[in-house]
Amino acid sequence: MSVREFNLSTPREGMINITSHVQQAVKESGITSGLCVVFTPHTTAAITINENADPDVMRDFILGMDTAFPDNRAFRHGEGNSPAHLKSSSVGCSETIIVEQGRLLLGTWQGIWFCEFDGPRSRRFWVKIISDGGVGA
Repeated sequence: MSVREFNLSTPREGMINITSHVQQAVKESGITSGLCVVFTPHTTAAITINENADPDVMRDFILGMDTAFPDNRAFRHGEGNSPAHLKSSSVGCSETIIVEQGRLLLGTWQGIWFCEFDGPRSRRFWVKIISDGGVGA
């Protein structure tokens, strides 16, 4: 399968559950066993796996990131978004998920999240499914 691109309109800061988009890409690939890589090419956004049941977890995630990476007058980056760059690097721009029987192997409470740290913006992420030789490869 080639790379599948998705586009998002994001809030100023927040978390967007993209699990259904990624699962749809897996389904459309026809691959039953392999790996799925989710990647964003932005330096002030990130991809993570975390709880998808209680929305307060994502609120707390953003609060924790803001506490860990507050704005600092000593930052020299001209765009004024150094905390967003720090958050992005600490979370990371990709996740790899096992695919088995045509489904993402995620835990009961896990979801895949796009993290926006410097919006609102038009963002994108890519999904690549790699077969390990299962049916549909």
